[in-house]
Amino acid sequence: MFTNDRRQAERTGRYGTPRAKYLQDLVSEFQQTTNEESKEKIAAHLANFAYDPYNYEFMRQLNVLELFLDCITEPNEKLVEFGVGGICNSCADSKNAGVIIQCGGIPLIIQCLSSPVRNTVYYALGALYYLCNPSSRRDILKPEVISLISQYAAAEAVNVSFSNLAKAFLDKHVGEAN
Repeated sequence: MFTNDRRQAERTGRYGTPRAKYLQDLVSEFQQTTNEESKEKIAAHLANFAYDPYNYEFMRQLNVLELFLDCITEPNEKLVEFGVGGICNSCADSKNAGVIIQCGGIPLIIQCLSSPVRNTVYYALGALYYLCNPSSRRDILKPEVISLISQYAAAEAVNVSFSNLAKAFLDKHVGEAN
């Protein structure tokens, strides 16, 4: 459920931590910890906050989108999964999409299409669906990317959800190009 100021005040209560402070604490903890499991949990938690438009401004102010992109570059597959999941959850917003594109996120997300982790691939497909626009088409609609997404679209017998999302991507973005 999406949050608004009134609902947030009710949920936080008189002595609760305001959302911006809570997110700042998570970012600080992520940056300071050396424990991989803690980083994974924090990245997952931040990714869960990324779907709600109420949090978008906070996330941009705190550079959480950049943190997600950094997670994608890690060798830890869980951090990659939660990083691209956070990107997917937040990139339907045009301001967030702009930050992701400006920070070089498209090549990182494209790399996730070849991940051995199903959720990572699914989140990458979803993110590319939302990030593909007139200014980013050239970077996304490369022959090798279209080929890979076409393979997912054709793999309905293996995974229907991948196939459906890949078909939606191709219908919207490749169908437009023709």
